[in-house]
Amino acid sequence: MVGSAHSPFIAAVLRSETPLIMEVKRRSATGADLTGGRSPSELVRLFEAADAPCISVVSGRWFGGDAALVDEVVRTTSRPVLQKDFFMRREQLVAAHRAGVSAVLLTAQLLHRDSLKALVNHALDLGLTPFVEVVTLQEIHDVPRAESCVIAVNNRDIRNKEQGPSNLDRSHDLFGAVRDTGTPLPVSASGIDSAEAAAALLAVGYRGLLVGTALLAGEGLHGRWGSAVTGARGNAS
Repeated sequence: MVGSAHSPFIAAVLRSETPLIMEVKRRSATGADLTGGRSPSELVRLFEAADAPCISVVSGRWFGGDAALVDEVVRTTSRPVLQKDFFMRREQLVAAHRAGVSAVLLTAQLLHRDSLKALVNHALDLGLTPFVEVVTLQEIHDVPRAESCVIAVNNRDIRNKEQGPSNLDRSHDLFGAVRDTGTPLPVSASGIDSAEAAAALLAVGYRGLLVGTALLAGEGLHGRWGSAVTGARGNAS
């Protein structure tokens, strides 16, 4: 059951039968085009048709993003939007709030513990959901106010621009620690490249998955992805 105290972003994923946070991203970590000539608005409508509960938009320059991309995504959808960028300062959170997004990425690997705490608090004060990405046990333990945050295990390494192979074992190994924080929405993020991998992560207990490149570069929005994810979610409930 989804509690009324959850933020709109968290509540949308928790009540979805297809808990995939689908991502608008112009380029992959290697620089390859991911849009296939489709506009951001077209991608958003495609994701909505696939029952995505929320939309992620990558505004970081590494991946070809910018503020205009965020604006277009927010204008196109009424669903909660996660903005993924390197949020390091309060002014960036204020700008995200003004842009109309619902959640913001905070990368624990790049932030001192005190900075993470300050940014989480400021995001919550603004009504934004902190989407805190972690890769180690210590980072999980350092997440403040976890009951109000999304805690997402990143299966790639942001320090090398998320290039190289994904490490889904990380999500499997860290799930128990993430669950024990009290976060209402444990997420496995990035590098999930098949419906079978997605189903396995949901079966472990993750309540949401963030999937970008695999959906944009492949087929996947319907068929095997949808049936596998919905089935795994039902079995885990």
